[in-house]
Amino acid sequence: MAFFPANSTYPGMLAELYSAAFTAPAFNWICSPAVTELETIVLDWMASLLHLPACYLSSSEGGGVIQGSASEAIVTTMVAARDRYLTQTTQHLNAADRERAIAEKRSKIVVLGSSMSHSSTLKAALIVGARYKSVNVSIENDFSMKGADLQRAINECLEEGLEPFYLTATLGTTGTCAVDRFDEIATVLKNQPFIWTHVDAAYAGAALVCDEYHYLTEHFESFDSFDMNMHKWLLTNFDASCLYVKQRKHLTNALSVTPSYLRNGYSESGLVTDYRDWQIPLGRRFRALKIWFVVRTYGAEGFKSYIREHIRLGEKFAAWIAARPDLFRILSKPAFALTVFSITPQPVSRGSVGVKGSGDSIVGNGVSQGDTLQGLDETNELTKDVYETINSRGKIYLTSTVLDDIYAIRVVSANTKTEEIYLQRAFDILVSMTEEILGKKRSIAEAILEQISDIKTS
Repeated sequence: MAFFPANSTYPGMLAELYSAAFTAPAFNWICSPAVTELETIVLDWMASLLHLPACYLSSSEGGGVIQGSASEAIVTTMVAARDRYLTQTTQHLNAADRERAIAEKRSKIVVLGSSMSHSSTLKAALIVGARYKSVNVSIENDFSMKGADLQRAINECLEEGLEPFYLTATLGTTGTCAVDRFDEIATVLKNQPFIWTHVDAAYAGAALVCDEYHYLTEHFESFDSFDMNMHKWLLTNFDASCLYVKQRKHLTNALSVTPSYLRNGYSESGLVTDYRDWQIPLGRRFRALKIWFVVRTYGAEGFKSYIREHIRLGEKFAAWIAARPDLFRILSKPAFALTVFSITPQPVSRGSVGVKGSGDSIVGNGVSQGDTLQGLDETNELTKDVYETINSRGKIYLTSTVLDDIYAIRVVSANTKTEEIYLQRAFDILVSMTEEILGKKRSIAEAILEQISDIKTS
């Protein structure tokens, strides 16, 4: 319940055993045609299951490749994006001027991502030697990146003489599983043809196998790459990250290095795929085998029922949290089996002491006219106290995040062994722990007030 899942299933483990026995380096087609061809086939299968546009299929100018992780996929596509940007924006120059212009542009290129984007985008920017600019998102928009905010960030870069070349848009952010406004982003990028847009759907992308989420891919044809991790939520052992690109030539142009010992007639014919040119490393494992085993075992309907059950459980847990507004407040719309919440700001009598922040007067929910709500600092401290006490006692383990300066608790219901009774147990622990800590704090406050009253009357 703490982290996004890392699945392990019998079909996946069996395939890993076979893969270990084959131990093919698979850096190019001639090493093992079957390894390469099966990867192409299963990634086309997955593209269809995920309802991706046809431009991401191997039969088009694009295609898929298995990476080790979503972070690796971001680095790989960012290298390709940098190469494409520097080439396309200097192609009108002669050789000498082009070299000088590229050297100058390297100091100005900027990577964009929302303030909720995974840290892997920032890390990739460090690796490729680019600057990073964050696009602010807010709780009012459920922490989704909007087109207007993206346009503002682009304008700020241009005003400073900087050159945006890469954007990470997210389907299911780590903090809240927010989905960026793909339609608005696509509209903005019509006027920015040199910006490579990558969709990071590492965890929540698995839900695209369900028909009810197919609408999310409507604008993906406007983007350059997409990645999701089967090893997170689709019953496949780590590592199996499915990266798709709209034009594979940008990957191969940026990453192809062919020394004499790798030359062969098949590769030079252009009729086969050498996946070494689609990734950072040279060698690679036979990871397609476990995807094949898992897809053939569970099938499309098995995937759909698996995802839908976890989402049902997540919605049930969120309903329990929402039913106790005296204790909890949900900070963003529950999504993809993730619920994010904090402790509800508690009423504080105007006569109490030790309360920082002004608070807001409210009436209702048992709060008197003369009361105020706790300030942000006190509410954060209370939420953190509940979170850390639960983890220290070891009955369940949770994770936290910070959203718009609000300290929050995360609960994920997407693990293979998740059942309703376990979520109910987690909810009961949250309730009892919150009530216990609130009771202690009230007792302390009452004792202090009583001492103050005694001093005044003496």
